[in-house]
Amino acid sequence: MAKLKLRGKDLRNIGYPEGPVISVAITVMEQHYKHHGQADALGLLRQVLQNPEAFKSEEHLGRIAEKLIVEETAEIPLNETPLPYEVYGREFIDEGAIRQMDYAMRLPITAAGALMPDAHQGYGLPIGGVLAAKNAVIPYGVGVDIGCRMCLSIIDIPAEQLEKKASVFRRELIAGTVFGAGAEWKPRVDDAVLESPLFAEIGLLKHLQAKAAAQLSTSGSGNHFVEWGLVDMLEPWEGLVPGRYLALLSHSGSRGLGAQIAGYYTNLAREIRQLPREVQHLAWLDLDSEEGQEYWQAMNLAGNYASACHHHIHRRLIKAVGGALLARVENHHNFAWKEKHNGEELVVHRKGATPAGKGVMGVIPGSMTAPGFIVRGRGEAASLHSASHGAGRQMSRSKATQSFTGHALAKILAEHKVKLIGGGLDEAPGAYKNIAAVMAAQTSLVDVVGKFYPKIVRMAEAGGLRED
Repeated sequence: MAKLKLRGKDLRNIGYPEGPVISVAITVMEQHYKHHGQADALGLLRQVLQNPEAFKSEEHLGRIAEKLIVEETAEIPLNETPLPYEVYGREFIDEGAIRQMDYAMRLPITAAGALMPDAHQGYGLPIGGVLAAKNAVIPYGVGVDIGCRMCLSIIDIPAEQLEKKASVFRRELIAGTVFGAGAEWKPRVDDAVLESPLFAEIGLLKHLQAKAAAQLSTSGSGNHFVEWGLVDMLEPWEGLVPGRYLALLSHSGSRGLGAQIAGYYTNLAREIRQLPREVQHLAWLDLDSEEGQEYWQAMNLAGNYASACHHHIHRRLIKAVGGALLARVENHHNFAWKEKHNGEELVVHRKGATPAGKGVMGVIPGSMTAPGFIVRGRGEAASLHSASHGAGRQMSRSKATQSFTGHALAKILAEHKVKLIGGGLDEAPGAYKNIAAVMAAQTSLVDVVGKFYPKIVRMAEAGGLRED
């Protein structure tokens, strides 16, 4: 007899409300009533829905009943004034981002925060915002693209070969990458991340494994890219001596897997925590709750998945051009970590911010024509050991599209000797802040170890919103 398989849609069709009860109900039924037929299982679930009080003392169905018995809760008040926080590069951060950060610093769970010089307005927590919370995780404090990250590989091919064999590097870049919402790589690649037991243990993830497998080793839209370029190492690192090297740099995240996790648990947090309208996107999950633990595990899985995507892309492209890896530096910049600050363990959310603990290496990109930076963190306490994740936008995508022309973009690309594949006016270099000014605003946060100059850039076709 086939084992019971339920979908959230099945439960919603019989009246179950959107939220944690659906995940709990599916788990309970598939674990403890797996030999029931679907009709019988749904009939039982309908009985629990109609009279949850009658089932709350039962061992298994009681878990479902508890989720259905909703107590009226008052709106959680914010603190009257925001906690103080450091702002880096205040002169080029928009008021919307400052206002959002002020609200975040009034949450009752907030312990500390900081705003990076590339910050701009987002949803809930501004992009470029760093927020430390007490025993709680905020799904939108991590962001939609969980585990969005940078990965830079320095390879053993002489740097001058990039220009001499530009057509080869361009051809392999096109052949070895796929971009955009819903994009899949064929044939599929294998990776240990797909074998995580969490895909079987967490209700939401059961229905996302196939999507994750199909999208493994692909890249997103918006400002995500894979590019060949040149690195100037300014000091010895990882066995490399100062000098010029050929390198591959990529920027992307956890694809549909991360987006689904972010959306589901944000909605769940908003149902559990009734917050004022201005901070509804900052609803949190207690880490000692079942929902908080589920999100924490799912978030870490999405981070591992994002890392695997980059590694497959790099392995494929480096092999295609006949190179070998010399050194690599990579980092998340949409994630949450458990860290100790001022002697207290806190959950540090970096939504568009680079980890910059003392000695920690990272990559801060510029734009399709501006250099990126290989950095070493200085462990600055006021920034919660963080730095910017890039130059940061200074205008919206729609404004950028209206402000620049294809001719102007082609001209600036030619001036910097950059070849662009895909991309669009929404990603024009002028849409971003001056990376030199951003870096100057955070000299107390990081030391520059090397610079990366993009030369052959691949992005998704024009358009495609992404918050990172």
